[in-house]
Amino acid sequence: MCGIVAYIGPKQATEVLLDGLKRLEYRGYDSAGIAVLNGPIGTQDSGRAGESVIARCQGKLDRLVRSVAEDPPRGHLGIGHTRWATHGRPSDENAHPHKFGRVAVVHNGIIENFVALRDRLSTVGHVFQSETDTEILAHLIDAELHAGADPFAAVRQALRHVEGVYALAVLIDGVHDRFFCARKDAPLVLGRGDGEQFAASDIPSVLPHTREVIFLEDGDVAEVRSDGCTITDLAGTMQRRAAKTITWSAAMAEKGGYKHFMLKEIFEQPSAVTDTLRGRVHPVSGKVTLDGIQISFADLQRIYLVACGTSYHAALVGKFLIEGLARITVEVDLASEFRYRNPLIGKGDLLVAISQSGETADTMAAVREAKGKGARVMAVTNVIDSSIARAADATFYTHAGPEIGVASTKAFTTQLTALLLLALAAGRETKALSAERAEGLLKELMTIPHQMKRIIDQVRTLQDLAHRYADASDWLYLGRGVNYPIALEGALKLKEISYIHAEGYPAGEMKHGPIALINEQMPVVILAPKGPGYEKVMSNLQEVRARAGKVIAIATEGDSVVADAADAVFFIPDVAPPFQPLLTVLPLQLLAYYVADAKGTDVDQPRNLAKSVTVE
Repeated sequence: MCGIVAYIGPKQATEVLLDGLKRLEYRGYDSAGIAVLNGPIGTQDSGRAGESVIARCQGKLDRLVRSVAEDPPRGHLGIGHTRWATHGRPSDENAHPHKFGRVAVVHNGIIENFVALRDRLSTVGHVFQSETDTEILAHLIDAELHAGADPFAAVRQALRHVEGVYALAVLIDGVHDRFFCARKDAPLVLGRGDGEQFAASDIPSVLPHTREVIFLEDGDVAEVRSDGCTITDLAGTMQRRAAKTITWSAAMAEKGGYKHFMLKEIFEQPSAVTDTLRGRVHPVSGKVTLDGIQISFADLQRIYLVACGTSYHAALVGKFLIEGLARITVEVDLASEFRYRNPLIGKGDLLVAISQSGETADTMAAVREAKGKGARVMAVTNVIDSSIARAADATFYTHAGPEIGVASTKAFTTQLTALLLLALAAGRETKALSAERAEGLLKELMTIPHQMKRIIDQVRTLQDLAHRYADASDWLYLGRGVNYPIALEGALKLKEISYIHAEGYPAGEMKHGPIALINEQMPVVILAPKGPGYEKVMSNLQEVRARAGKVIAIATEGDSVVADAADAVFFIPDVAPPFQPLLTVLPLQLLAYYVADAKGTDVDQPRNLAKSVTVE
């Protein structure tokens, strides 16, 4: 959700911080701010040397940029933040950074015991200026400094009092050669440059400066200088964290000439799926390589797929794929509900946690629940060394690259690809899938990126459709079997970015309620590719027409029956049913995008949404 950037080095910190925060806007936020320490690294700039200057405000980052344009804070050491309100309403006063005494702090997460801490500090004279839980951190650290602790120790000792989730960066007045940061259950990385160092809550903000990063782990506290860093745990014990090289280029995180990141990412999907397949598929032998994952599928009693949002829809597709190809019982859970029902999971079961960021709080909680009950855990994620990846027994990485648009597209299709590979590998191991059929499926799978590109090349048709129906206030999406979750995903995409009410349903459930909504103003998107359930879907289509609904059909190339029955039709290539979701979802993504664009909404940063939900 919130974004953190910190910098120390020869450049003016204000420029680096604002640029870094701009690259984190996709995470969603309601306010922004920076703190810059005057005169770091032995250089005295304007202002009161050695004291942090804070600029912050409610609203978009552009407002902060304008507010500091005439007289920007000057210095070579600073921290910045974009806030998504948890404790305290969006306001200038509640925006980060927060400062008390000598300490300025930015923070992602939730301090669960902040009320008790605030009451305790208030009894000894502390006065609070905001409604946030974050301000507690500045008070705690300043109290430790007054008690005689050195700055690094003061941060560690203050955090020992804290319960909850945090990633934070800290400036201390008078300490102009370093900043401090720490993490627990929220992402934070350090970037290593030449004579400069960075910290950030996500990789894109440091990519213009360096590709060498260190992923902090839970309980880490770091002292960051321009020439390197020292990492300890809360007790002060030294920790070794190896640097990783990020292969994403800075250009990969830019729009590349597209109007929105979302559109760029939709167009990148054939390449992203190719990258996820690369090196893992061996069509001649009918085998799939799962990156050295050592799990015996034949010995599993049950597989649980847990996820949130779009990833949950991928999990629903995964159930059809794994049960159909491997004949293993699969349960699908919303991660936010999983641990609260005391799930019957244990030894002999596998939990597959699906999360684009690898930092989704609810999914991480499900991982802990499963491990605590003795189950094995596999992560399917896009981010190397993310929290869920580190907690899992095994990780299967998608290779979507950075996804900046809040509404997920290429992360979803690469998750589908990963689950397909998982189902195919499990099917061969359980012998539910013959070598001959596996070989045929894998050969066809290798053609899917090309088929995806064929669909995307027809973008003008979808743009025209979107403009035709953009004024409709309610939409219905229907699908059967493996395409039912795609109906859910299509409806979600439209809701997320256009703010139009949309419902996704299994087509067979239409007569159990949704049919009452259908009238001549409602577009009904029906997924009707050839395959199991086709005749049933055609019956649903006719029922919609009988009630004057406007039918937009997604059909297999050459299907004149659907073309004659629908008000509008978009054709996809004829592929085996397990691969249909990779194709049927594309026109739905583009339809949602062009409807939202026609309505003029903020496509990449839709209101009230955040890219990575790192608090429950």
